[in-house]
Amino acid sequence: MPRLKRFLTDVQDGTVPVTLWLREEVGDNQEAKKILKSIFKESSTPFETPKPPKMIEKIISLTTSPNDIILDSFAGSGTTAHAVLNLNKEDGGNRKFILIEMEDYAETITAERVKRVIKGYGEDKNFVEGIDSSFDFYELGKQLFIDDKLNPDVEEDKIRQYIFYTETGQNLLETNSNDNKYFLNFINDTSYYFFYEKTESTTLDHEFLSLIKTKASQYIIFADNCIIPDDFMTAKNIIFKKTPRDITRI
Repeated sequence: MPRLKRFLTDVQDGTVPVTLWLREEVGDNQEAKKILKSIFKESSTPFETPKPPKMIEKIISLTTSPNDIILDSFAGSGTTAHAVLNLNKEDGGNRKFILIEMEDYAETITAERVKRVIKGYGEDKNFVEGIDSSFDFYELGKQLFIDDKLNPDVEEDKIRQYIFYTETGQNLLETNSNDNKYFLNFINDTSYYFFYEKTESTTLDHEFLSLIKTKASQYIIFADNCIIPDDFMTAKNIIFKKTPRDITRI
């Protein structure tokens, strides 16, 4: 087979790599396929080129600490999660994983594999015991922005949550305030309002200000337009932010 040959004279520091990971230590593609077949016993191997969990375990053990979070942006069959769970079981670590998969098998293969690894898989003498762990599965919601404009098909409560988080860095919680329906919440002596109607334009004016009931040192109000003079806004510590261009992307 072709190979690269390096002469000692070609290496500046006088050394050449000597690390070798053997199949017995880190597995190979054939072993990885057998593991997948054992997990998904009701069907043929769902992936032709899976990575062996032992190899990912070795990489993770060399590059992370027991309490780290491991991110896999292209999760595939879920080998990374499998490896993290195995390592935690082996050394008592508390590693966490975040897997991202955009293909349609994210739930039926990627998440399902993690579920079965936690529960235990295989049959008879080849049964692999489960692992005391858990995970959450989420699907992306509707796209919030389309060409830098708010997507009108996104539920308003999702937009409100997003606005409040980008403004404060905190989640929007339920409030028992008797303020108007555009009120978001009160934090750090600031009241937040999202004056928004899906099918019509909104204008920040004195009529809207008369509806405000939550007293604060500062008011941040999102609306489509504002007709209140700047000197009045400054005197009353009111900050106008135009919807949707002033909603920050994160």
